[in-house]
Amino acid sequence: MTRTTKTVSGELTVRDARFALVASRFNAFIVERLVDGAVDTLVRHGASENDLEIVQVPGAFELPLAVKQLAAARRFDAIVVLGCVIRGATPHFDYVAGECVKGIAAVSLEHQIPVGF
Repeated sequence: MTRTTKTVSGELTVRDARFALVASRFNAFIVERLVDGAVDTLVRHGASENDLEIVQVPGAFELPLAVKQLAAARRFDAIVVLGCVIRGATPHFDYVAGECVKGIAAVSLEHQIPVGF
């Protein structure tokens, strides 16, 4: 069957694009591996390491503000956000993770820049 609908699909190449990677230092034993994986993936898909900038913040709760400042600077084509909040016996995880996601999503919509987390 032939489709007549228009399909929009992106490419998995990232040449000539600048990326900010924002990473929390808290739970570094996990986040450092996430950063390594993100850098490796971007480079394997055509990014130059010279086009990647890693910004570190103390913890996950600081991620949205850093992302907002980077998005407002308009120096990057996309922002990758990496952090780790570990669930414990209290609702702290839900508060921190939930507010981080809301803040990061709001920045993406406000500044019209792709932000992956």
